[in-house]
Amino acid sequence: MADVVGATLRYFVAVADKLHFGRAADELHIAQPVLSRQIRALEKDLGTPLLTRDSHGVALTDAGRQLLTDAGPLLASAHAARRRVTVAARGSRRLMVGFRAGIAVAPAVQLFATQHPDVLVDVQRIEWDDQAPMLLDGRIDIGYVRLPIDEAGLRVAPLYTEPRVAVLPVGHRLAGKDEVTEADLAGEPLVWHADTSTQPTRHPHPNAGYLARGVDETLEHVAAGRGISFLARSATVFYSHPDVIYVPIPDLAPDQVCLAVPTSRISPLVDDFFTAAQTAAEITAECGNYEMWQRGGAAAAKHG
Repeated sequence: MADVVGATLRYFVAVADKLHFGRAADELHIAQPVLSRQIRALEKDLGTPLLTRDSHGVALTDAGRQLLTDAGPLLASAHAARRRVTVAARGSRRLMVGFRAGIAVAPAVQLFATQHPDVLVDVQRIEWDDQAPMLLDGRIDIGYVRLPIDEAGLRVAPLYTEPRVAVLPVGHRLAGKDEVTEADLAGEPLVWHADTSTQPTRHPHPNAGYLARGVDETLEHVAAGRGISFLARSATVFYSHPDVIYVPIPDLAPDQVCLAVPTSRISPLVDDFFTAAQTAAEITAECGNYEMWQRGGAAAAKHG
């Protein structure tokens, strides 16, 4: 399997996606005969046909479908390895930390800096659909993630949990309540970021029909009256909208925040940041607690 994690695998993925050698060759900017030879060489190397070719077109065999499923992680891992080798060759002392909305990275960064003042720590916002890919392809070294996440190829450690709040339009019948229950909102259309199996409720809500990648999109859809949603409590601290109300919903399963790193990642710096993040977890969690900020404001007013 000489070059299965290189150009040949990328050629196969292009053909498998297009199911057409001509269009795949155009996308790859190579001649079609060259592409055909590369695919035949890959099939010979693997000892099995990956594609069927007849007058009806191109189709994947069972082996081809399996390789296509495995190709993404293989290519991402190879790309990540190249990134890490390049960084190591430059002697770069830099970490890229990914974080989901509402998670304060600063406490861990500050703690890590006491041990490694010469290391540049950069941060990048990530969303539910790219938190695993960005770790696996090396765009981020470590991530503050929210479950669920595809844990294949990752080491995932729980950090803390956050209570959830219901996100309601200001004119909602329950907007003035101190808190609501899951039963109060049963059956209402839900603005959500993924399939219904990831909803935190015991009984799934009907899909409002809008795929929200992040908090900003969620708030806009709810403000427009397209449905309700649920967010971690930290949204009440970091995000506000004049047409949206947050109401606590205590009987809902909490949001789980975790740390994640690729299992293939070997770096003392990443390990040290991991430890710093775990040590600072309580402070990080409190940064998303609106009651803590209220107490802080009251204390400041008292001493002002």
